Amino acid sequence: MLPEAWHLTQDVDDFLARAGDFLRSRPALHNTVLTDIEKLRTHAAAGRGGEAAVLGRLESAGAVRAVFYRTPRGRLGLTALSAERADALAVHLAGLGHRPSTVIADHDTATAFAESWRRCTGAATALFWRTHLYRLGTLTPPQPPPQGRGRVTGDADRDQVVSWCREFCVDVAEQSSIDLIDAGAWGDSRFGDRHFTFWETADGTPVSMAAATSLVGGMIRVDPVYTPAPVRGRGYAGAVTVEVSRAALAAGATDVVLYTDPGNPTSNALYQRIGYVRVADFAGYEFSSGTSRSG
Repeated sequence: MLPEAWHLTQDVDDFLARAGDFLRSRPALHNTVLTDIEKLRTHAAAGRGGEAAVLGRLESAGAVRAVFYRTPRGRLGLTALSAERADALAVHLAGLGHRPSTVIADHDTATAFAESWRRCTGAATALFWRTHLYRLGTLTPPQPPPQGRGRVTGDADRDQVVSWCREFCVDVAEQSSIDLIDAGAWGDSRFGDRHFTFWETADGTPVSMAAATSLVGGMIRVDPVYTPAPVRGRGYAGAVTVEVSRAALAAGATDVVLYTDPGNPTSNALYQRIGYVRVADFAGYEFSSGTSRSG
C-alpha cells in the first residue's frame, strides 16, 4: 500500500478532477475552499496572467483525505487536518520554500497549522479572524416581516453596492478588501463575483443588502449582509437574508451557509431565528517572516 502523501499541482482542472468529489462530500464545511478554487478556475480559464495558485491533495489508500490551496496573494486554505497532519504539511511546505501570509481553516486545524508553522519557520503568528459557520435548516421568515420588498440588483445599483461593501469592510476591519475597492479592483475583491439583493422600503429606497455566491458543489454562501447604521434594528437584515436564502434554495442549493462574528450576539441570534444552525467555528492566522528550520 502506498504511504500517505501530499501531491501538489498548479493545474486547477486536474486538481478538481482528482479532489472534486472529496470537496463536494462536505459542501458546508468546505464552502470557502469550493468558492475560492472555483474563482481560481474561472480566472485560469479566462487566461488571466500572474502567479499561479498552488493546490495540494493528501492521498492515503487511494482516497483523498484533505486538500490545501495557496492563492497568488499568499492565503493558505485548508480542509480539516489532525494536529499531526497539520504539522507534517507545515514542514513539507516550508521545505519546498512556500511562504503563505495567512492560513484560514476550521479553528482546530488553523490553530494547529499556525503553531507548527511557528515552530518550523520561526515566524510569528497572530489570530486575525474568528467566526461561527451556520448552515440553513428550515427557513423561517420573520413574522411580521418589515414593510417593503426584496429586489435583485442591476447595473444601475453598482455604485450603491460598492459603497455598502466598503462600509461593511470598515465595520469588520477588512483592510485588504478596502484596499482593492479603493484601487478600483472590484473584480479582484471577494465581492466581485457575488449576486446582490436589496431590501427596499415601500417608496423604493434601499435599506439593506445581502449577497450570495454562485452555486458550486451544491453550496451557496450568503456573504455579506449589511444594513447602514441609521436604519438597523428594524428587521431589514433578516428580511433580505431570507430573500437571498430562499433564492439559493430555488437555485438548487443543498447547503446554504453563512459566517457570523462571534462578538456580535445580535446577528447570531437573528440568523438562528430565521433557521440557521451553527455547525463549526473557523479561524485565520497571519504570519510574519521567519527563517525556516525545516532543513
